[in-house]
Amino acid sequence: MADAKVIPFDDDRSRSGGAARPARRRTGAGGSGARGDGSTAPVSALPGGRLPEPPESSPEAGAAAQDAQGPQEAPGGGVRGTAGAGEAEAAGAGGGWDRRIAGGLAFLRRRVTGDYEVDEFGYDKELTDQVLMSALRPLADKYFRVEVKGIENIPSDGGALVVANHSGTLPLDGLMLQVAVHDNHPAERHLRLLAADLVFHLPVVNELARKAGHTLACAEDAQRLLELGEIVGVMPEGFKGIGKPFGDRYKLQRFGRGGFVSTALRAGAPIVPCSIVGAEEIYPMIGNAKTLARLLGFPYFPLTPTFPWLGPLGMVPLPTKWTIQFGEPIPTDGYPPEAAEDPMLMFNLTDQVREQIQHTLYKLLVQRRSVFF
Repeated sequence: MADAKVIPFDDDRSRSGGAARPARRRTGAGGSGARGDGSTAPVSALPGGRLPEPPESSPEAGAAAQDAQGPQEAPGGGVRGTAGAGEAEAAGAGGGWDRRIAGGLAFLRRRVTGDYEVDEFGYDKELTDQVLMSALRPLADKYFRVEVKGIENIPSDGGALVVANHSGTLPLDGLMLQVAVHDNHPAERHLRLLAADLVFHLPVVNELARKAGHTLACAEDAQRLLELGEIVGVMPEGFKGIGKPFGDRYKLQRFGRGGFVSTALRAGAPIVPCSIVGAEEIYPMIGNAKTLARLLGFPYFPLTPTFPWLGPLGMVPLPTKWTIQFGEPIPTDGYPPEAAEDPMLMFNLTDQVREQIQHTLYKLLVQRRSVFF
């Protein structure tokens, strides 16, 4: 018994022979080989044995070891590797959401307390930018996929009168025109549309139109806005254009008596012709229930392939592809003040604007591959 030896339980050797067992992995602070400060104790050879040879280092082995270890701390305190970039992006995204939430709460606080401004026409710029434009933008960008051309023809400052064709059964073209000007102009200018009396007689629509910067289609309001340096939008066809049958699509109706030209002459503001392709097909108007329109007080009551046969589902517009092109501006500041009272001059300028819009419509229709693409 004097020669007997004590074999510890954690010895890697078998009691019956010299073959080694598979190594066990222990984790945690209480595992063998761990010190109290968290570092690993040096490994010593067992009696009669020797330490295994370390594997030869190679670039492939180093890369594999680095991948196995995960992201490493950079000398400057940063994190190396793609995981660190992902964490930084996640932190940035989190900060962006924090800013959005804080901005939204501040916006709600201002709305509740009344700490916001409107101009003399009832225009609420903050509400338009943060709510109305945000609601209309997906419709313009994703649904109708509006393509804008010639935005450089709208001046960066000062007043201008944008004159466009009107179509589509419902006046979505005016709203898409408003989004197109704001989102594509380098100065993010706002379009102040002149609307018909009916818009301001409808509940809810009346308030939203005022907040969005629309005003009554009268010469006094239009001239005042132009003198204030605003971009004013007008669609001289009115209900004749928006309520025309589908067979007359892209055929401009009469432009009235040229009141918009007189307003531009008095304000000395340039006239920018605008052609809109794609709006005619969103609600193909194949009929007009005139009796029902008179009972409701509407200028027309449209009958389309889907409305009123499909009920509310028939109000969904077709996803046509739109193109909005702004033409070369027609200057008016070179005319004398009394030119606004010259009927022949107003007739000639009105006809010039109308012909330019009609010619551009035909050109865009020839270039269009499909109604939906």
